[in-house]
Amino acid sequence: MSCQDPWKGFIAGSTAAMVSGAVTHPVDLVKVRMQLAGANEGPSSIARMRSTMSGTALQVIKAEGVTGLYRGLSASLLRQASFIGTKFGSYDLLKNSCCGNDISNTSFAAKILCGFGAGALGAAVGNPADVAMVRMQADGRLPIEQRRGYRNAGHALSRMVREEGVTTLWRGCSPTVQRAMIITASQLAIYDQVKEELLKSGIFQDGASLYVTSSVIASCVASVTSNPIDVVKTRLMNMKIDSSTGKLPYRNTLDCMSKTIGSEGVLALWKGLAPTLARQVPLNIIRFVCVEQIKKFFDNISSTMPEKIVTKATT
Repeated sequence: MSCQDPWKGFIAGSTAAMVSGAVTHPVDLVKVRMQLAGANEGPSSIARMRSTMSGTALQVIKAEGVTGLYRGLSASLLRQASFIGTKFGSYDLLKNSCCGNDISNTSFAAKILCGFGAGALGAAVGNPADVAMVRMQADGRLPIEQRRGYRNAGHALSRMVREEGVTTLWRGCSPTVQRAMIITASQLAIYDQVKEELLKSGIFQDGASLYVTSSVIASCVASVTSNPIDVVKTRLMNMKIDSSTGKLPYRNTLDCMSKTIGSEGVLALWKGLAPTLARQVPLNIIRFVCVEQIKKFFDNISSTMPEKIVTKATT
């Protein structure tokens, strides 16, 4: 199996991510609302802390209408294009540096390391859009007078810079990078490895059924391993200065994690796991199938182009 050009990974990853992100956005919004339930709230929030995925979705629809499930969609699409595109492109770039001319030469450990690197780079690039998305998704749960009222991703980013400073765009970047490293290594490395092993076994031929099976396995691993960091990331990105103390509720990742465990128990770190799985499985099926098809499309175009043009396009 030959190495992939990184630009193909970037374009394929961005396109596939925006398609899959738009389809699964309502589930992601429900996940964010569940993860924020109980954060900096009193005993009266216990019932909401235990809300189910369907119960949370119904609460959103009842209070905000069906369109409430699509809050933050513009920021989500921006995040998918920047974060996921960078992640896929840099993963291919790093893997190419390890594999020589044949990706089958890349060990599973090397794929994991490539996933860590690609996840960190993608998260740093996509963090501003991620902050905007989390805030827009969370806005509907606040009292009307406390809502930020961002109209779209561009409006959210400009207001954050103007009102809170440019560094706000990278608030929660540490857990975002940590989560992205874990989830990218879990997703891409495991997807690649499972796909290779299934092909070697002869159980599957190269095609949609292979991509779907590999996607499901990678999604389950990635969801379970990344959920604790995802909860912390969501809470750090959504936090506001306490009007009575003038301070933010959490100092850093560890402080947020310890306070969450202390007030809500260790299982609070897996809040929103059901919607995470419900989102990650179909999202990654759509994403990986699209990525594979788009890469094949580019390969077919490249194979029909004159050799000099192909060489010039890839240098």
